[in-house]
Amino acid sequence: MTFQVCSYRIKAVRNRYNDIHIISVGTNATATASMIKAGADQGATGENPVIVASRKADVIVGPVGIVIADALLGEITPKMAVAIGQSNAAKILIPINKCENLVAGVPNVTTTALIDDTLNKLQEITSKKCI
Repeated sequence: MTFQVCSYRIKAVRNRYNDIHIISVGTNATATASMIKAGADQGATGENPVIVASRKADVIVGPVGIVIADALLGEITPKMAVAIGQSNAAKILIPINKCENLVAGVPNVTTTALIDDTLNKLQEITSKKCI
């Protein structure tokens, strides 16, 4: 199973799932390096790696902004948002209310709580084998 993790919380995923292949895709070299250091198996930086990885991933995990063009302070290009949005991968979008994109109905919770919920959703997806 291949996971494209567009999040800096790879350690939490790696701690629960030792036998998966994690591809980290960053919008800048610093983000990618941090994800590799956190335990990703592979990493790449930029628009084209996001597009390619989106075609190959079984699950994509990241903040909700990864499917919004120009989100995350402009780091998400329109092509990135489309590639992720159109990917056949299961997507777990973390409702982080930052960078002018607010998700209504989502309480102001800690990032740790959001990651815990993300891991629970990932467990549901992998146990149902719907990917």
